Amino acid sequence: MRTVLISGGGIAGPALAFWLHRHGFAVTVVERGPGLRPGGQAVDVRGVALDVVERMGLLEPARRVRTRMRGMSVLDADGKEISRSTEATFSSGRLDSDDFELLREDLVRLVYERTREDVEYLFGDTITALDEDEAGVRVDFERAASRTFDLVIGADGLHSTVRRLAFGPEERFAHHLGSYLSVFSADNFLGLEDWQVWLSEGDIGYGIMAVRDNTELRVAFGFESEPLPRDADALRRTIVERLASLRWEGQRLAQAALDAPDFYCDAMAQIRMDRWSQGRVALLGDAGYCPSPLSGQGTSLALVGAHVLAASLAGAPDDHAGAYARYEERMRDFVALNQSLATEHQGGPAPEAAMAHAKNALSLDG
Repeated sequence: MRTVLISGGGIAGPALAFWLHRHGFAVTVVERGPGLRPGGQAVDVRGVALDVVERMGLLEPARRVRTRMRGMSVLDADGKEISRSTEATFSSGRLDSDDFELLREDLVRLVYERTREDVEYLFGDTITALDEDEAGVRVDFERAASRTFDLVIGADGLHSTVRRLAFGPEERFAHHLGSYLSVFSADNFLGLEDWQVWLSEGDIGYGIMAVRDNTELRVAFGFESEPLPRDADALRRTIVERLASLRWEGQRLAQAALDAPDFYCDAMAQIRMDRWSQGRVALLGDAGYCPSPLSGQGTSLALVGAHVLAASLAGAPDDHAGAYARYEERMRDFVALNQSLATEHQGGPAPEAAMAHAKNALSLDG
């Protein structure tokens, strides 16, 4: 039985593990965090990614925990409503669509629960070195003993360790899009009920939605900036200061960002690479082709990429080079279209027609 190590326990890695196990591979997933990461933004499952989730048997469970927005309000800098919609929201698009939105942590949990009995998970560890030869890839870990695997897949996000070890420094592939996004949770001090509010003031702004049966807020705060040092404490201080400068609810939001145990902040950036494989190592999802949250398609790309990569490997189990080439051939145009949603439609969500074309631009059985 061929062995595969997947780095990354978010959405892409466990989704790939699901399909590889089904195709008869022995799969190990290593995740730096001590367990499933809580928090994170609401994510969308759209177009062909719906077919992937359905084939995983997760469509109905995912829909049961979807967000259930009634609509949204757009506010001015003083908190006065400028406009509202009960037909669509900025975060998820049309509310009558077959596409759906759910919290990232809920989707991660569903995929993990579907795979944990069949896949080996190594939490609280990370890869420190890769050494490939004709027999496989010897992998050194920070904590676990070294092991050799037939294949290694990096599904470890924008700042992928596998990509750095196998392909080189992140700076060669990351393209900053001129802004940062912070996401954190807070008590529902606004009293929102299945509703979103959006506000912008100068080069900063935020969207807030009620989740968890309206007991909690999930705040997504963005600001324009050139690249900043990757210092978590400094980024949090920056967010707190910028939130505090806002006229409407700035102080309470700043305190929530300061207190949030699930605080997250990172650059809006894309990963663009000429190839996603090097020998026995390949990249999946954000590690190889992050479209940025501005596209709204990062989760869908990860789910579709996992299905395509697993099918390619299953179709050529003794020819990883050919399988990786087939994976890239099938995914390249799909990735390009979805990345363009962020780069060609800056300043707001992509038009419905552009999203409809991009989200459906691949057939799983093609």
